[in-house]
Amino acid sequence: MEESVGPIHLSLESGLQFRVEFELAGVPTVTTDAMPPLGLGQGPDSERLLMASVANCLSASLAFALRKYRNADVPMRTSARARLAPNENGRLRVNGIAVDIRLGRPAAGIRLLERALAQYQDFCTVSASIRTAFPIEVRVFDSDGVLLAGDGQSAAP
Repeated sequence: MEESVGPIHLSLESGLQFRVEFELAGVPTVTTDAMPPLGLGQGPDSERLLMASVANCLSASLAFALRKYRNADVPMRTSARARLAPNENGRLRVNGIAVDIRLGRPAAGIRLLERALAQYQDFCTVSASIRTAFPIEVRVFDSDGVLLAGDGQSAAP
């Protein structure tokens, strides 16, 4: 069963700045802009919006999975970083995203954590959709800094 999302609307303001309207009650518009030297960097660029979409979807999916096993809201903070590289024509492309999710509790205080970690990525529509284009590396840590799931490159500096 297909579903439709949107619409959203973009209006060119000046240079490479766009106003993005989401058509959601109470949701403010967002101004996007390319980074210098093409734009002024006065808003997130497309790469940052893509990173935010991936990180948000993975974080929301993990929060959902944790709640499914009757964990009250578990605080979390997520970082994401993208890798850009030129393609065969010399044009920059996103060729990977690394995401670190840091939970605000020790693993021992989270019910059925292993089950939640085993399934949350399957709930994320965005990362599952774009993984066919490039890799997404995800790591989950507890509040003590213990790596609970994942491997690969850290998103945080």
